Amino acid sequence: MRAKKINIIGAPLDFGSGRRGVDMGPSAIRIAGLNDRLRQLGHSVQDLGNLHVSVPESHPPGEIRQRFMKEVSQVCGQLCRRIVSMMREETIPVILGGDHSISIGSVAGVAKYFRARKKKIGLIWMDAHGDMNTPETSPSGNIHGMPLAAILGYGPDALSAVGQFKQKVQPAHTALVGVRDLDPLEKETIRRSGIHVFTMRNIDEIGMRGVMQRAIEVASEDTAGFHVSLDLDFLDPSGAPGVGTPVPGGVTRRESHLAMEIIADSDKMLAFDIVEVNPILDERNSTARMAAELCASVFGKKIL
Repeated sequence: MRAKKINIIGAPLDFGSGRRGVDMGPSAIRIAGLNDRLRQLGHSVQDLGNLHVSVPESHPPGEIRQRFMKEVSQVCGQLCRRIVSMMREETIPVILGGDHSISIGSVAGVAKYFRARKKKIGLIWMDAHGDMNTPETSPSGNIHGMPLAAILGYGPDALSAVGQFKQKVQPAHTALVGVRDLDPLEKETIRRSGIHVFTMRNIDEIGMRGVMQRAIEVASEDTAGFHVSLDLDFLDPSGAPGVGTPVPGGVTRRESHLAMEIIADSDKMLAFDIVEVNPILDERNSTARMAAELCASVFGKKIL
């Protein structure tokens, strides 16, 4: 892979999650050596630190079906603006979560930058969950179960209109990979949406290479490139125990690296989120190390 300019920014948000601790994810990933791993690959790396995010204890949760929506919206708006600024400097943003609701802001920023240039983007969403709930369908009211829906234009304007426009990515250019745990009403939203879904069964049947090749095709066709959003619960809990909502039967360590390496080979990635690392639930920072290793793989690290 040719050398790239990478900007790292942390978004230590845990307003969207039902469990505390994920706000420490950016620090844990940095401690695991992320910056040095990327520099050793020959990339130019600038770490911009973290967005300022307050803690849930200092705010009332608000409406039970959309907990902390105001706070999530504000942070995502802030992140959107920062991402647009990074893109103007012709860098690749790497966004460290925080819970997955941060991707409402990061994808909005990338999409807004290219929208101004009359271009579309694709999206590869790698997750055990669909993240396609809205306040009306969510069993928990936690916004980290709603970001993909908001990105596609569903749900309240406070989430879906971050960046001052809706539908950041068209369904035809959206690939959901690794899903294995969906809420009942969420399934209907996914079916109606028209996005491309690759479940764990698809990975079992045609292999990670087949799935990723198809996902890249979906996200690349008639687009400027694609945004990758990786939730660490994409992996099986045996390889990533430090996540808030682990689901058995996930992707293996080697499969996850293969997915990243195939993305790197495409050279079409515009930005990269890595989210939901919770050090409180982790075992000796192993999940954060996994996050740093996968980030190195998506930026070109190979065995030989």
